[in-house]
Amino acid sequence: MPEQINSSILEFLRAKGPQLDINIAEALKISVTKVRAHVADMAASGDLICCNAIQFVDGVAVEGISCRPSCYIPPPARGRKPGAKKAAAAN
Repeated sequence: MPEQINSSILEFLRAKGPQLDINIAEALKISVTKVRAHVADMAASGDLICCNAIQFVDGVAVEGISCRPSCYIPPPARGRKPGAKKAAAAN
């Protein structure tokens, strides 16, 4: 059963991107304490990268553990990119 939970956590993070442990527990319908235990094991093995995070939702601080797969690279931000003028000027 623990391997099934670990794989479902990894699949969820690959589909949704970095998430707090609270969001993972809510989506997978598992208790937060179980998610934190599995996340700690997966972080120790190198499958996940985790850090403590505080998010403010409607002015209320929500503390949790932010998790992402260790091979995840966030997509580039929208908008202009630095160096776009240099590339256009070189052409």
